[in-house]
Formats: sequence, structure tokens, C-alpha cells
Amino acid sequence: KMAADIPLNINIKEPRWDQSTFVGRANHFFTVTDPRNILLSDAKLENARKIVHDYRQGIVAPGLTEDELWRAKYIYDSAFHPDTGEKMFLIGRMSAQVPMNMTITGCMMTFYRTTPAVFFWQWVNQSFNAIVNYTNRSGDAPITVSQLGTAYVSATTGAVATALGLNSLAKRVSPLIGRFVPFAAVASANCINIPLMRQRELQFGIPVTDEDGKRLGDSSKAAQQAITQVVISRILMASPGMAIPPFIMNTLEKKAFLKRFPWMSAPIQVGLVGICLVFATPLCCALFPQNSSMSVSRLEPDLQARIRENCPGLERVYFNKGL
Repeated sequence: KMAADIPLNINIKEPRWDQSTFVGRANHFFTVTDPRNILLSDAKLENARKIVHDYRQGIVAPGLTEDELWRAKYIYDSAFHPDTGEKMFLIGRMSAQVPMNMTITGCMMTFYRTTPAVFFWQWVNQSFNAIVNYTNRSGDAPITVSQLGTAYVSATTGAVATALGLNSLAKRVSPLIGRFVPFAAVASANCINIPLMRQRELQFGIPVTDEDGKRLGDSSKAAQQAITQVVISRILMASPGMAIPPFIMNTLEKKAFLKRFPWMSAPIQVGLVGICLVFATPLCCALFPQNSSMSVSRLEPDLQARIRENCPGLERVYFNKGL
């Protein structure tokens, strides 16, 4: 057997970059959300999984370099759930966020004037959100079909009601303000959809561990913090793509080009949103550490007591916040 080209002590459980800094987390998420990852074949995904699993067992393929190992780790992370290890549904993966969101958001912001168009695109958006929230949930707790259905119907109803309500108000103000209605609807729907889609975590808690990854129990308080952080980052993620293009489109629609070719409005809007999302998606995912933490004193009293008894002196617990 040939000697390994790389050491066996590289910690591939953790990202390649320092996750205690925003820049390190941003580098990590630029790799995780790389849209090119959705084009990878099942064979490439399985090969990446094999490289990662083999390396964890101390087996290294001859000629494997450290860069190739890290590439395999990021391909593996982009397609397999961190807690369950299951292959994630294609459009629920973080690498699908930019192409899916730019298309849906661009269309929401182009076709916002009529009730059927508002209803259709808000429904498409919430269907996509439901898939993403379910695919990237924290922990290994299953979610029932009825919980899934309740979350989906509630978020869709909330988004459509907000969009239609604001649309009727926007008719009395300038057209520019009307263009921001989809953003208000998306922000409000995120506040409904994410907690409902992850209600099981709020009910039963998510796994909390010590610094070395030893499981200490399940905490609903940790789930509340995780879900709050995800809601904030999702709303901020949508902001540039929904706040910058309206100003540009408002100007462009007064020019001769779009008056002559009105059908170009949707592709231009989708392209503008895409440019914003390529940067906003990883940067907003990086706002909070993926392996989030909280003080033991903020946990449920019974879990606090158990931790203090079994791990005296432990000050903080850690958990995967989900995406």
C-alpha cells in the first residue's frame, strides 16, 4: 500500500476556514452555496462521500491531495444532511438557493400587479421555502405530514394575504413603493414558515453538545435561538435582491428599450436578483456561526441541572442551528 500524501489528522468535521470569524464563515458558505454543485452527478456525490467516510476511518486513496480532500468534503456537505447523513432533495440544497431564488424572486417582482400573479408566485415561493426549510432542518427529528401541511398552508396564506393587502394599499402611492410589496410579503412569510416548518424542534428541542461534540440532551431554548437566527439571516438574504432591483427597474422602464421590448423586463429582473443573491446568500448565511452556542444558564432548568451534575464547570453548549 502506498504511503498517504496527506496527514490523517486533518479535522474535516469542521469547515476549512476559521468559523469564529465572519470572513472564515463567508469563505465556507461561498463554497457551500456554489450553484455549480447542483450540476454534479450522483457518481461524483457518492465518490465525495466515499473519500470523506474513508478518510474518517483512516483510509486514504493513493495520490489524494489535501485540496482534493477538502473539495470532497464540500461536495459532501453540499448534498448530504449534517445530522442525518441522508442525501438532500436537489432543490432543497443550499447550492440550489441562488438559481431557484433568482428565478422565483425575479418573477415575483415582475408580476406583482394582478391578484392571480401575486397568488401564483407567492405560492411558488412558499412551496420552495417549505422544501428548503424541511431539507435544512436542524437535528434528526422527523416531521409529520400534518405538521408539514400546517406549516405550508399557514405560510402560503400569510404571504398571499400580506401581498394582496399591501398591494391594495400600494395602489394609492407611487409605483416604486408598489415594487417593494413582494419583499414585505416574503419577510412576513419567513417569520411564519420557518418556525412552523421546524415546530417539532421547538416542541421537543434540538441536540446540544459540549465543545467536543458529546451530546448533553435536547433543548427547546436552543431551538428558539437557532430558528430566530435563521429567520433573521433569511430576511436579510432576500433584502438586496428585493431592494436594489426595484430602483433600477423603475428607471429602466421609463427608457425606450423596455418600452420597445417589454418582454425583456422579467429576464433583466431575474438577472439583477441573481447578481445580488450570489453575494447575499453566502454572506447572510455567515452572519451567525453554523455551530451556534448559548450559555448553560439560558437552558431549561431541568437540562441545566442535569448538565451541572454531569459536567460541573461547563459554561456553554453548542448546537447546529440549521439553515
